[in-house]
Amino acid sequence: MIFATLEHILTHISFSIILIVITIHFMTLLIHEIVGLRNSSERGMIATFLSITGLLVIRWIYSGHSPLSNLYESLIFLSWSFSIIHMIPKIRNNKNYLSVITAPSAIFTQGFATSGLSTEMHQSAILVPALQSQWLMMHVSMMLLSYAALLCGSLLSVALLVVTFRKNIDMFFKSKNLVIKSFIVGEVEYLNDKRSVFKNTSFISFRNYYKYQLTQRLDYWSYRVISLGFTFLTIGILSGAVWANEAWGSYWNWDPKETWAFITWIIFAIYSHTRTNKSLQDTHSALAASIGFLIIWICYFGINLLGIGLHSYGSFTLTSN
Repeated sequence: MIFATLEHILTHISFSIILIVITIHFMTLLIHEIVGLRNSSERGMIATFLSITGLLVIRWIYSGHSPLSNLYESLIFLSWSFSIIHMIPKIRNNKNYLSVITAPSAIFTQGFATSGLSTEMHQSAILVPALQSQWLMMHVSMMLLSYAALLCGSLLSVALLVVTFRKNIDMFFKSKNLVIKSFIVGEVEYLNDKRSVFKNTSFISFRNYYKYQLTQRLDYWSYRVISLGFTFLTIGILSGAVWANEAWGSYWNWDPKETWAFITWIIFAIYSHTRTNKSLQDTHSALAASIGFLIIWICYFGINLLGIGLHSYGSFTLTSN
């Protein structure tokens, strides 16, 4: 009873802190001068990490097994993984470009786990025979860490595509307007317009340079985070194959979960390959990562929603009013 009460309290504390952190992020977008707000959000994510860690440890103690046995526990662990990824840039004292993604992702996953699933799934239960293995912690934790990293990296790639697309659209319309003016307004007025354009060259150059720097940082961090996630995914699939042989007598059964995990691995292997070719970097690799974002949700969430295959113990039901 005490453990359940502590878990309930820590769940609400961590959720409330993440909500405050997101509010602070929105305030920093409007008020850049207040440095203390940014520092408060960083401390808030650390407090969230500690709260979710305590929640998982308490659940582990009173259940007697690692808290990775159903969708509710995996979502809490996924939220914990987002808070870990949030702190990666702080290790090298870099500006945290991940915070705008990790904080909303953490509150979304934890909010859905606490409010979107049926109350029966919140209760810890005895492990089914297939999960009573020492490979449970190794396989599931690696897969969830990989999902968290790949989702964050993919969202950074989506942001890269949006910034690049807007920049190309702006350049297209500017060049189109100049061409139209050269034919309609006439040569003299066109030259006058051209002089006015050159007067604003410094401002345009500064804005283009800022966009260039932004795309470079988005590309840098998306590649680093996706590479980390791809490593976790590879370890998770290999450990899952060993566990499958132990539980079902075969390393690979082409179960829907296994198949979509393999598809996910292929997509991000293609992403890694495009990074080795300079002509395919940036937008091409970002497009592959964006596709991977959808594939991850199908692998993690869609298969559980259908409740089919050997991994059907991860299926779930939503709350009903």
